[in-house]
Parts: sequence; structure tokens; C-alpha cells
Amino acid sequence: MNTKIINNKEIIAPTLALFTSFGTLLCCALPALLVTLGAGAALASIVATMPWLVVISKYKISVFSVSGFMILMAGVMQWKARNRTCPIDALQAEACQRLRRSSLYLYWGSILIWCIGFFFAFIAVHIFY
Repeated sequence: MNTKIINNKEIIAPTLALFTSFGTLLCCALPALLVTLGAGAALASIVATMPWLVVISKYKISVFSVSGFMILMAGVMQWKARNRTCPIDALQAEACQRLRRSSLYLYWGSILIWCIGFFFAFIAVHIFY
């Protein structure tokens, strides 16, 4: 009997999409938010502590392209798995449904984070400055 409850592809793609979209927040949204709130000193200390943020910000088009592609692929995988049947066993069926809900939340959370980062990186620059 197969005791494997989850399909790794169903949770890995949304999780990768979440982490890549979180990178967009770090590179672009967080610095813009801190500067907008007048916390330039806090931003300077963050950049001094984590100098790799400057490198990520320098390549923000690539960061947003890769993370957008990952989110798109996660969406395709979500779409393909939407009608996949869950096991008949009650325990495994419940775990399957819980996994689908959590991966859907991860996916929409990734989209939200990516949109916030995109706004601060490309749109807010022209609005507020």
C-alpha cells in the first residue's frame, strides 16, 4: 500500500513562487517603504548589515522576471491539479484537501507579494518622486 499522502510538485511550486516573490519585497518594496516613511537611517543599517540587497536591487528586472515566471509556472501547476482526485481513504483525502487549500493560499500570497514589490519597484518611483 502506498502511504505517500502528498504530491511534491503540488507544494514545491507554490513554495518556490512564494520565496522568489519574497525576494522582490526585499529588493524593492522594503527600501521604498522605509524611505517613504522617513526611515532612511534604518534602511542604511539594513544595507550595511545585508549588502547583498544592493546587488538584488541592481538586477531588479531579472529578479522580477524570474519570480514572475515561477509564479506563472505555479499557477499552471495549480490549474492542472484542480481536478485531480484525492485518495479514497478518509485520512489521506483530508490531507489532500488540506494540501490543496494551503498551496492555493501560498500561490495567492505569492501573487500579492509580487504585486506589492512590482508597485514599489516600478510604479511608485514615478508617482512619489
